[in-house]
Amino acid sequence: MRTLIDIDESVLKEAMSLTNLKTKKETVNLALKNLVKSKLRQQLKEMAGSGVLDITLDELKELRKRA
Repeated sequence: MRTLIDIDESVLKEAMSLTNLKTKKETVNLALKNLVKSKLRQQLKEMAGSGVLDITLDELKELRKRA
């Protein structure tokens, strides 16, 4: 999907440099994926101890190994 957005060029260049990515598209896509992962992680942390997720850290680590 093509989208026209105004991006801070200096931040984009810094991100490209830090990630060693060659294109703006790759850099923006990686940034968006990392943002989604970060927000999902944050939501999961907020659920800890709420009873919604009844699993220990060790059990979670074991599930990750299997996946």
